[in-house]
Amino acid sequence: MELRIFTEPQQGASYDDLLRVAKTTEDAGFNAFFRSDHYLKMGSVSGLPGPTDAWITLAGLARETSRIRLGTLVTAATFRHPSVLAISAAQVDQMSGGRVEFGFGSGWYVDEHTAYGIELPPMRELFDRYSEQLQIITGLWDTSEGETFDFEGKHYQLKEAPGLPKPAQRPRPPMILGGTGKKRTPELAARYADEFNVPFKDIETARAQYERVDAAAEAAGRRRGELIRSAALVVAVGKDDAEVARRADAIGREVDELKTNGVAGTVSEAVDTIGRWRESTGITRLYLQVLDLSDLDHLELIASEIMPQLN
Repeated sequence: MELRIFTEPQQGASYDDLLRVAKTTEDAGFNAFFRSDHYLKMGSVSGLPGPTDAWITLAGLARETSRIRLGTLVTAATFRHPSVLAISAAQVDQMSGGRVEFGFGSGWYVDEHTAYGIELPPMRELFDRYSEQLQIITGLWDTSEGETFDFEGKHYQLKEAPGLPKPAQRPRPPMILGGTGKKRTPELAARYADEFNVPFKDIETARAQYERVDAAAEAAGRRRGELIRSAALVVAVGKDDAEVARRADAIGREVDELKTNGVAGTVSEAVDTIGRWRESTGITRLYLQVLDLSDLDHLELIASEIMPQLN
């Protein structure tokens, strides 16, 4: 089981905060640092000092780290034109020496679209656009050097696009899709994804979705079980009950609720929770959502006490 660190900087974090967490992630022995792609806080937190852009952040971290994988969970399709996004992600992959993983989603958070005047189409159109974006991004990356890429869709049109720059990873960075949609989401994952992520759901919901994705992959001619199965869960772990309670309180959550909906409790309780997920769903990768970015000791505890028990 591979543990990855996943952050939500729209809740309140500067680039320097994220850099500290990313460097601690790398030094502690985790193999990946991920962040969300949001421009507006959620809930009652202040959100200060304000949002940071996901791909600008990853570009900075690409130059200031050396080993960890870097990615988004997930980039919102509504925020950027797909051609521009393909260029940005390819450049960051080059800047990192081939360490980018491309999490990509349709976009969903109504309030941030309203706040910043970003269009959020109705669901059917949203997924139509998302599908076209996947075709464009992968098409640009897959186009051979010296050749051009054309696309004629309902929402996007490209003519003689050079498909440059190329990512350092060939043919492209690993692509992560996710969610719980029952039809189009599995179909798109079967066509494009290397990894499928179920965020913040219970074991039964996740297991059912992985089965839908496997069935869609098989129908598309891929091998059943070919896609990496992953999940994302909030984490609050401590050496004892008092430390668990302190960490839960720091993120405004109740311990019992976190034990039900996340990876929480003492080290042994966290290991048991992760084991249940592994045995019940077949996941091999877990993104731990770290909400208190000032608590670097939390990361070091997970790395030193939990990770060795999972390998």
